[in-house]
Amino acid sequence: MDKFIIEGGTPLKGTIAISGSKNAALPIMAGALLGDSETTITNIPRLQDIYTFNNVIRVVGARVDFDDQNNKMVIDPTHVSHLEAPYDLVRKMRASFYMLGALVGKHKYAKVSLPGGCAWGPRPVDLHLKGMEAMGIDVELDGGYVIAKADDTLPPASYELSPSSVGATVNLLLASVLRSEEFTLKNAAKEPDVVQLCEALVQMGADISGIGTDTLVVRKVDSLKGIQIHNDPDRIELGTFMIAGAMKPGNELELTGCDPEQLGNFPELLRETGASVSIEGDVITLKAPDVLKPVSITTDIYPGFPTDLQAQWATMLTQAEGSSSVTDTVYYDRFSYVPELSRLGAKMHVDKNTVHISGKTMLTGASVMSTDLRASVSLVMAAMVAEKTTEVLRIYHLDRGYESLEDKLNGVGAKIKRADDQ
Repeated sequence: MDKFIIEGGTPLKGTIAISGSKNAALPIMAGALLGDSETTITNIPRLQDIYTFNNVIRVVGARVDFDDQNNKMVIDPTHVSHLEAPYDLVRKMRASFYMLGALVGKHKYAKVSLPGGCAWGPRPVDLHLKGMEAMGIDVELDGGYVIAKADDTLPPASYELSPSSVGATVNLLLASVLRSEEFTLKNAAKEPDVVQLCEALVQMGADISGIGTDTLVVRKVDSLKGIQIHNDPDRIELGTFMIAGAMKPGNELELTGCDPEQLGNFPELLRETGASVSIEGDVITLKAPDVLKPVSITTDIYPGFPTDLQAQWATMLTQAEGSSSVTDTVYYDRFSYVPELSRLGAKMHVDKNTVHISGKTMLTGASVMSTDLRASVSLVMAAMVAEKTTEVLRIYHLDRGYESLEDKLNGVGAKIKRADDQ
C-alpha cells in the first residue's frame, strides 16, 4: 500500500493542466451502453475508478478499449448479453450502480448488486429505486441484488427527487430514454456532470427537454446511436488546485484547460480571501495573498458550494487570520479529515455538520491517514504548507479521483515522494 512523503514549505509556481472529469466520464460511459454502435470518449482521466468501471462494463459483454496514454476510450455495446453487475465489482465504487439504469433501459432487465451490500431501507439508493418504480419499472430485492424489469414502453409518469441527487438523476435518465412514453423528473440535479450526460444522450438521439434546469422531461425514442464526445474538465480538481494555490504567500499557479463557467461563484468566494483570481478563456491564473482572510462557507447542491471541496476549503482556512466555519448541508458526516489535520497542529472542532476553525495555525509534519478521496487531498494540501516532513498513508483514495497528483504538484515546486508503506 503506497504512501506520500511530503516535504513542506516550498512555494508553488508554474502551470498545471486540468484533467478530464471523473464524475462526468462515468455517466457517459454508462450511457454508451444504450447505443446501437460504438461510442468514442476523449479526455478520459487515468483514474482507478475509471479502470474499475471499465471492468464492470466488460463483464456484461461490452468491448472497452482504453488508450490511457492518450486519454481516449472506445465502448462497443453491441455484444452486451450478461445483464448482471456483480457485488465484487459494484462494491468498489458506488457509480457502478449506474449499470441498473443502463441495462434495464436498453435491455429491459438488470440484476445489479446493491453498493456495499446494503439492505433495503433508508439508503441513498432508495431514490434510484423509488424513481424507477414510479416510472413503471418492476423492482425487487433478492439476496443483496436489485432486479429490475421493464416493458417495451412505460406509461407517462413523474417523480420528484427529495433530496436532489446526481446519482439518482443519472440512473433515472439512463432507464427512461428508451422506455418511458414521457417521464418527468422534478428536483433533478443540475450539476455539469448531469448536463453533459443529457447533451450526450441527445446527441445519441434521445428526446430530453429542460436540460440545465431542475425539471427534466424525457420522451421515448426507438434507438440511440454511438457518438464521439469530448469529456468535460474536472471542476473539482480545478477547485482543489485553486484552493491549494491560495494557501501560502508566494504561490502563483496557471491552470489550463478549465471551464470557468462550471465553477459558479467559487472564484468570487476565493477572491474574498484576498487571493488574486484572473480568468481568460480556459486559463485561470491564481496568486496567493500575503494575508489570507477567513471566509466561512456552507455547501449546497449545484450551483452552490460543492461538498467535494469543503475539506479543501476548511484546510485552507487553517492558514487564514481569524476564526471561520465550514458547514456541509449535503453530507452531514463528511469531516473525517479533522482529527488528522489536528495531528498536524490545526485548531478545529466539529459540531454536528459544521467544523469550526481557528487560524492562523502553524502546521508541523506528522503521520496522517487518508479516509476518503477529498479528505486525502486535504491532507496533501496541509502537508505542503507544514514545516518538516509529513507522511500521508492510504493514498489509494487519491488514485481514485486525482490523475497524476504528485507529478502535477511536483511540477510546480512541491516535494512529494510516493513510497511503499511497509
